[in-house]
Amino acid sequence: MLDELLHRVRGHRPRLLETECDFPEAAVLVPITRSDEPEVILTLRASGLSTHGGEVAFPGGRRDPEDRDLIHTALREAEEEIGLPPGLVEVIGPLSSVVSRHGIHVTPYVGLVPDYVDYEANDGEIASVFSVPLAFFRDDPRDVTHRIDYLGQSWYVPSYQYGEYKIWGLTAIMLVELVNLLYDTEIALHQPPAHFIALH
Repeated sequence: MLDELLHRVRGHRPRLLETECDFPEAAVLVPITRSDEPEVILTLRASGLSTHGGEVAFPGGRRDPEDRDLIHTALREAEEEIGLPPGLVEVIGPLSSVVSRHGIHVTPYVGLVPDYVDYEANDGEIASVFSVPLAFFRDDPRDVTHRIDYLGQSWYVPSYQYGEYKIWGLTAIMLVELVNLLYDTEIALHQPPAHFIALH
């Protein structure tokens, strides 16, 4: 499974986001454990934060002027937020970039991490660190679908409930791309699912 993940992410051609706006840049790390049943590492952001407070997210944040590139941003933020040493991460490659509702251009980078890391959440930013088996998303066990109209397109974004955690929004978009890439699941983001009910 890990060999397949490496092969597919390295051969992936992410969608380049072309916009007329010059958005501030940010990057997130999508950490995948080196294990027979790979898991993805996620965070629950502290509820008091000004943006995305109380939401599930990948570790990451805005690019600093000193950052060499966006990979450096993702690794630096992961170390600051969850205590993940950059030397433990093997960055494989990017997924498609997205723009958050706060007008931030976010690029995700998939990276392999050991499955024994003792994460330390930065209390000021992160309420908890948890993992979810990638296979959980393979069958698309969504609770609801959110329709988001953006850049002239409608996005039908799944919301997943995993234990006490609700995984939705940009994080779900990134996970769908990764799961489609790895498992050939063909979860559609631009067509409504069969059970979608439009509320007018």
